[in-house]
This record gives sequence, structure tokens and C-alpha cells, in this order.
Amino acid sequence: MIKQVPTDQKVVFITVDDGAEKDPAFIRMEQDLRVPITMFLMNDTIKDDYGYFKPLQALGNSIQNHTLHHPAMNTISEARQQQEICGDQKILTAQYGTAPFLFRPPYGAGAYSSALNTAVQACGPRAIVYWSETMEITGLEYQTPSRKLQDGDIILAHFRGPSELKGESMTKMFANMIKRIEEQGFAVARLDDYIQQP
Repeated sequence: MIKQVPTDQKVVFITVDDGAEKDPAFIRMEQDLRVPITMFLMNDTIKDDYGYFKPLQALGNSIQNHTLHHPAMNTISEARQQQEICGDQKILTAQYGTAPFLFRPPYGAGAYSSALNTAVQACGPRAIVYWSETMEITGLEYQTPSRKLQDGDIILAHFRGPSELKGESMTKMFANMIKRIEEQGFAVARLDDYIQQP
């Protein structure tokens, strides 16, 4: 279980979940900025356009497992947990040519169940990844009393559009996040480079 990456480097990691918003402007922004992200994709939100995420993947951004339908894992049986994780694993591997090695449970540690580790390992991912901060519309929401970024923090954002961001675009939200990170003197690193792959 990973909530923060042990490092003495002044780096943080951006993870982007779900996949509902598919704004072409965000792809262009990533092609320009080359800010590394890790995408935890959920099949229900990406199945209408698997192709949207391929240009982002081509930039070196990895695609990881976030279940088929986004259930709270502590509310379903171990068999159903395996269906959710293995099902997403199979589809993502087929669509993107690489098997995810990380898994993020919907709703995070609050929905942890003792069966989750078994289900994750049965399906292929090797680590469960949570987060240290979340990105809201204009600023970061901290999970720690310090209200500041720490070395190795994992930031959670979502593929969201104006209807979820009070009229703001995903590109504006992402620009705000980069600004907040840089204001505190951090760089964004690629999570895959810091977590051991199998």
C-alpha cells in the first residue's frame, strides 16, 4: 500500500482518475508541457472512447487499474472485487498493450477491505496506490496538518470537465495544480520511475 513515495528529492507525483472527461485541449496541453501523469482508468467511463487516452500514453504516461464500475470495495464480496479488478485489468491490457502494475481502489483507504490485497494480487497489479493530496478546482486539499506538500507526495486529480469543476475546464484545473506545485518549489516526477515494476 503506497500513499507517499520514500524519496529525499523535491518531487511529487500526479495521478488522474476515472476518465470521464475527454477534453482534446488537455491532450494538447500535455503534449506541450510534458508533465508526467499516471492514469488510473475505470472502464465504465472510458469505454465510449478508449482512443482518447492513447496519445497521453504515447507521451510516457502509464495506464493503471481503477476497476470496471467504481464500487466501494469494502461493500462487495471478494469474488466481486476480483471481477472488478481482473475485468479492468483484462480490458486495459487489451486496449493499451501493457498490463497495469498498480491499482487504486475507488474511494481510497476509507473503502479498504481485508480481501482487497488478495483480489489485487489475483488479478496482476503488484501495488495499491492511494494519495497524499487531492486537487480541487483552484487549489490542493491536504491530508496532513502541515498543509504543505512533502517529498514524494502523490496528488489525486480526476478527468473532469466544466459540469464538475463549476464551469472551469480540465486544462485550467491542471494549470492551477502545476502552479500550486511549483509555488512550493517541487517538480513533478513520473511515478513509474519510483515504484518498482514486476
